[in-house]
Amino acid sequence: MVHPRFTAFRYRLLAGLAVAVLLCLPASVSAAQRTGRLLVLVDNHAERRATTNTLERLGARKAGDQVPEVGLVTVRPVAGRSLAATAAALRTLPWVSSVTPERRASLRFKPNDPALSESQPGAPEGTLRQWWAQRENLLSAWDVTRGTEGKVAIIDSGIDGAHPEFAGKIALTRDNDNQPGAGPATVDERGHGTHVASLACARSDNAVGIAGAGMNCNLIVVKSDLTDSSVAKSIVEATDLGADSINMSFGFEDGDPPQSFVEAIDYAVDHDVVLVAAAANDPIQDQGDPASILQPTGTGADITFNKGLTVTSASFDNVRSSFAGRGSQISLAAYGNYSSFSGPRGILGALPAGRAGIDDDCSACRTTLGGDRRYGYLSGTSMAAPQVSGIAALVATVNPDLRASTIVRLLKETATRAHSGWEPELGWGIVNAGAAVERARGIDRRPPRSKARGPKRLRSRTTFTLTWTGKDLAPPGIVVAGIRRYHVYRAKNGGTYRKIATTTKKRRTIKTQRGARYRYYTVAVDKRGNREKKPSRADVSLRVSRSR
Repeated sequence: MVHPRFTAFRYRLLAGLAVAVLLCLPASVSAAQRTGRLLVLVDNHAERRATTNTLERLGARKAGDQVPEVGLVTVRPVAGRSLAATAAALRTLPWVSSVTPERRASLRFKPNDPALSESQPGAPEGTLRQWWAQRENLLSAWDVTRGTEGKVAIIDSGIDGAHPEFAGKIALTRDNDNQPGAGPATVDERGHGTHVASLACARSDNAVGIAGAGMNCNLIVVKSDLTDSSVAKSIVEATDLGADSINMSFGFEDGDPPQSFVEAIDYAVDHDVVLVAAAANDPIQDQGDPASILQPTGTGADITFNKGLTVTSASFDNVRSSFAGRGSQISLAAYGNYSSFSGPRGILGALPAGRAGIDDDCSACRTTLGGDRRYGYLSGTSMAAPQVSGIAALVATVNPDLRASTIVRLLKETATRAHSGWEPELGWGIVNAGAAVERARGIDRRPPRSKARGPKRLRSRTTFTLTWTGKDLAPPGIVVAGIRRYHVYRAKNGGTYRKIATTTKKRRTIKTQRGARYRYYTVAVDKRGNREKKPSRADVSLRVSRSR
């Protein structure tokens, strides 16, 4: 039985054809390891002068490969000599042009999921079955982060919890589907939620099926009957369960959203969740809600409007899919179909075992992957949105200090586009996971720390040197901005604190008065403007004797 309100919704999905595709894997940068050796570049004609005696005198010995054709001498510090000291000594030689630490490359990460290596006819040579992963630069993003701590909430028709793509991936479930006969959240009668969830967080690098955009992200599965109250409750619950992003591949067809629905979205925004909604599956300007709440009419071109992301569909040709929504409510795009004319017309994802509602609408959707029939090609903005939700979780895990609004803006700023700025066909462009993750690594939002040191009591003098230490902090892998300056604060005889210095140095000579009591602390500010909070208590408490 179909719930009466179900007619007020549409799954943002067009049935596609089950035809395979294949793309070549890109090369991407891996984290380097250090070998403990130095690469010394010398004048080719002077290489003979880099004799064993000269090197040992400077604390080095030849080690590793020597490449005289390009003037490369590889050395290692002798026992008891540091790498830095050896490098400094070698740089004093007039015939040495550079000295750099030697790196060891890591093998580039390539998930072993068959969809990232198998080919089928029907697409240009060198096209992956999961071609959108390369187009959206996901392999570069996965080299940096696997998204292990990420959580993506899927508000949809549930998922097939027994599918191998979700083994060990389901963090939490909630069942808000009140339709008669509806199963729990791990049962998907329609098939839509299974496909959507797999594109966001399918189990990856397990030699099975496909890789989800969020790689190792976990799923918060919220099954909904897609009524106003059910969706509002689902958004709030997903927020309270700790979702980094919430995917909503559905939309209301008509009418203005009730205020309660808007309040639920605002609740998630206020709790720092990235909200992603699918645009309409019609080339229209009004995307319906929740899309029109996340990106209201006229705000698409305003990159500072960051309540959430409305995602339209792009095709393999890097243009808006002919069926997809357009206009000023569009934030950006992800791939939602192959082509409107030929080739595999959908996006490959997981489907439930047996027949599901999706099979009634799409007789040619299913395909076999690794001998498993629980896969299929579906087209639509429903397929585009979860890719963005998974990528948002990747960004959140690589830099946990970023606010949701920053992630939303960052995804817009780094999207791949043919034109500068925003345009009504694809918004800010097609999502680029690698560029987004790399940009996130360069944003230091964590305040630095500092601590002042000084004596507790002055007896024979009234002048002392206040010193302090400082360290700029950032999550692992984030480029640290570095401390720009320190503010020094002092309170006298229990009074209020006053700033007595702003400096880049780490020491200051302080004059005091006999018989007085002082308290001191420092506040560090880094080069991105992050400011250390005032400490709860003074770093230094000082009493000055009344007499010598």
